[in-house]
Amino acid sequence: MPVTVHNPVSKAVKREDTAHVAEKYRSFHNEGMGGSSLVRKQRYMEMVNQYYDLVTDFYEYGWGQSFHFAPRKRNESFEDSLVRHELFLAESMNLHRDMRVLDVGCGVGGPMRLFAREFGAHVVGLNNNAYQLGKCETYNREAGLEHQTALLRGDFMQIPAAEASYDAAYQIEATPHAPDKEGVFAEIWRVLRPGGVFGGYEWCMTSLYNAGDPRHQEIKKGIETGNSLPDIASFDDVTGALQNVGFEVMDAFDTADNSDPETPWYRALEGRDFTIKSLPRTAIGRFFTTWALRILEPLHIVPKGTTDVQDFLNIAADSLVAGGRLGIFTPMYYFKARKP
Repeated sequence: MPVTVHNPVSKAVKREDTAHVAEKYRSFHNEGMGGSSLVRKQRYMEMVNQYYDLVTDFYEYGWGQSFHFAPRKRNESFEDSLVRHELFLAESMNLHRDMRVLDVGCGVGGPMRLFAREFGAHVVGLNNNAYQLGKCETYNREAGLEHQTALLRGDFMQIPAAEASYDAAYQIEATPHAPDKEGVFAEIWRVLRPGGVFGGYEWCMTSLYNAGDPRHQEIKKGIETGNSLPDIASFDDVTGALQNVGFEVMDAFDTADNSDPETPWYRALEGRDFTIKSLPRTAIGRFFTTWALRILEPLHIVPKGTTDVQDFLNIAADSLVAGGRLGIFTPMYYFKARKP
């Protein structure tokens, strides 16, 4: 079967606006332009929307339709590890037929389609990005799952849903974008029925992170800049916020520890996986993509500003690898919590 290569150039932003939107996004992380953590938290919706307008097609180019990491087993493909990681979450939450489930920050819907198909649940994807929702709707329809899925446009800090309207909720690397952990978890608690389970994977700085170490600070900043994060929580921040809003934390641990030492979660970005499908994710693939865009942009074949997007994604990738190698960062702190 031929390999389908997704065009990484954004279709969410007009060609003539790409450079302006990229520069505006960068300003949120440029301290000299007022890009403080406070500003990022206050204007997180604008920041995150601009980010995903710019990078969604880049993500599909390198990742497919599930935008997250996963612990890997030896000789396991990156794609298979994503599916296994998603299934672990769904099975730990005991998702099953006739459940009404909220996918918080659904992206383009890779996990929601898997859960609807494999477990028979009715999954509602919450997302504030219109471009991603449009793609998700198309993919759901193409998969024949339009009657088993639904989409809800809204802010996860103010979920447009009634109290106690979902049997379960999950998030896969989505709530790291939230400006306030207690705020987003309180909203999820509100829309869950009593006994409802909330599970997820959170981006965290580990106990090895030293806030006084300049190299650690640089890596954390690079992850925030390249991934549209107002800040990065600790393990205790996550579990503490869950408990403070009323959840009973049933389980919590760093699933990165489940990776085989030969296949750490960040291997996908290092360049040690070398296939046609994996090439865009690797250091070599990113190098060639960057230089191709630098040639194509002056020729007006790709919009001005496209190389800026690739540049901050490269910062993200390099920072994620550095954080993973040092053990100071994980994108997969798993938790399962229950609303009493």
